[in-house]
Amino acid sequence: MKPDFSGYATRAGLRCSDGKTIMPDAFKPQDGQKVPLVWQHGHTDPENVLGHAILENRPEGVYAYCFLNNSQKADHSRELLEHGDIHMMSIWANQLIQRAGKVLHGVIREVSLVLAGANPGALIDSVTVRHSDGDEVLEDEAFIYTGEDIEITHADTNASSDNADDGRTIQDVYDTMNEEQKQVVNFMIAEALATNEGDTAAQTALDNSDDTVAHGDTKEDETNAELGNTTKEGKQMPETIKHNVFEDQGKDGEEKTSHVLSHSELNAIIEMAATKKVSMKDAFTDYALQHGITDIETLFPDAKSITDVPDWDKRRTEWVATLIGAVRKSPFSRIRTTTADITMEEARAKGYIKGNLKKEEFFTVARRSTTPTTIYKKQALDRDDVIDITDFDVVAWLKGEMRLMLDEEIARAILVGDGRDISDEDKINEQNIRPIVSDNEMYTTTIYVNVDNASSNMEEVVDEVIRQRAELKGTGLPNFYTTEAWIARFMTSRDNDRRRLYRTLDELAAELRVNAVIPVEVLLETPDIVGIMVNPVDYVLGADKGGQVTMFDDFDIDYNKQKYLIETRISGALTKLKSAMVIRATAAANQLVAPAAPAFNPTTGALTITNQTGVVYKHGATVLNAAGSPYTVPDGQTWVVDATPAAGYYFETSEDDQWSFTNPA
Repeated sequence: MKPDFSGYATRAGLRCSDGKTIMPDAFKPQDGQKVPLVWQHGHTDPENVLGHAILENRPEGVYAYCFLNNSQKADHSRELLEHGDIHMMSIWANQLIQRAGKVLHGVIREVSLVLAGANPGALIDSVTVRHSDGDEVLEDEAFIYTGEDIEITHADTNASSDNADDGRTIQDVYDTMNEEQKQVVNFMIAEALATNEGDTAAQTALDNSDDTVAHGDTKEDETNAELGNTTKEGKQMPETIKHNVFEDQGKDGEEKTSHVLSHSELNAIIEMAATKKVSMKDAFTDYALQHGITDIETLFPDAKSITDVPDWDKRRTEWVATLIGAVRKSPFSRIRTTTADITMEEARAKGYIKGNLKKEEFFTVARRSTTPTTIYKKQALDRDDVIDITDFDVVAWLKGEMRLMLDEEIARAILVGDGRDISDEDKINEQNIRPIVSDNEMYTTTIYVNVDNASSNMEEVVDEVIRQRAELKGTGLPNFYTTEAWIARFMTSRDNDRRRLYRTLDELAAELRVNAVIPVEVLLETPDIVGIMVNPVDYVLGADKGGQVTMFDDFDIDYNKQKYLIETRISGALTKLKSAMVIRATAAANQLVAPAAPAFNPTTGALTITNQTGVVYKHGATVLNAAGSPYTVPDGQTWVVDATPAAGYYFETSEDDQWSFTNPA
């Protein structure tokens, strides 16, 4: 059976781009073996197998007789061969062994039809492992290109070894020359490059192995007395030829640092990316490793910014503008609130019986004042940096960051406080900006829920909010400030049929009777807070003239620093009674207990404490208990009794833990 085509799969004696040389008989043990014939080394896809090749070891290298199968790709390849569109082969080999830069042994795994040889010669790209016997094992795969043309075998042609060397290429002829002859040829070509079409065109002509060398007239130079040899035409030839056009060298024998990708090589890279199913960058990198391009990054464009200024890695602050924009603003920094508690029994209107004494009404009046404090943020930039940063306005960018962080700190102080320890000198005084979450129970009601025990769910939170809604007496509909973690628990609540109870936040807001559910990231620092219900309009921020947010610029001439300061002097507090509600989660093991109110006789002033498990009663620092009952409230005095849950217990709401008893004079 005659082969469809034949040719040298690899040549012996060729110097590879990495300095290695494939020696004769390096693949001798494979003489007569059959290996797959594939397209563009695509051995990861069975459809790329075009047929097989029979290897024949020769002194000049390994000759391959190739047989195409009847597949669609093979038929197409046969047509490309007959038309002359492709005319080169290469091999894929591994288990390569070398000594002193000479490849002595290897195993050819497949022969491939390629669009073009990567280099006029061989190329081996692999990692070496040195053994104690002096040999180096090249463990990684190697693609070896020879630059040899394929010989097409027709029906009336015998594909024997006798005619396999017909039509030798320029490289074949060049390899038969001795060193002196090679120097002469190199000198002649170097002269032609200098005087005619230039290095690129001449090199292209030499790389085209189908063309023959056409010697034209060359420009005669004057005799150089320092040259010791003379050509037949009288041209002097240097003793050492430094430029060899058959090797990839630059001036003075230095290795070239720039590479040009030909159209055929680019097609090979695209084919590699498609075959190996990798990105173009990986294919380029693979090509670079095989072809000696060390700085592959230069082939790719520089990275471009997709934004005009750097992005901030920050907490989500959408809630900040909503909160600060909604609070009331006062032109005075000192906020005073005066309240009178007329909810006590003594404040009620009374019926009159003729002849009896009419009693005076008793109620308490309370006053509190909130004074301002200064909140600031300071930054500095070296003036040299301001001048050198030309891509964007770094000063405007920095000032934007300062205002963003100042606003967030004010909003945090309003809602939950700044979170710093009381001893921290940077702490924002909570007597100047009163946090809603910890404000006096006259303004903020706290309710407690247990949602972490085995029998609880988030519906208990909704139920408790609905039950205690009467304690919230703020303006209009409040907002519900919470975290994404708690929102997730609400939104994943399901009924007995596994249907979600709330499909949207609007549905949850309607169930809680709030205007909106707003996630606040800083609340993650207090995980026991399920949410805060408040209408920001009931909170007042006060600032005198000059105390508003102001930006200051200054230049430090001694240190060449441009300094920036943004600050404000404000006060803040809730001004409407019972205008906020805080929902807190208690520990899963805690038990709910409802404290019983003490019994009081206003006539005698006797105060009796009920003995109740899980409840501790106090008057100031004095613990009150059933054993000491009854206690006597002196005439004309008022006692405030506080109830606190004992360890392992919790109350449903803070409204259940304080009573006031007055004994009239």
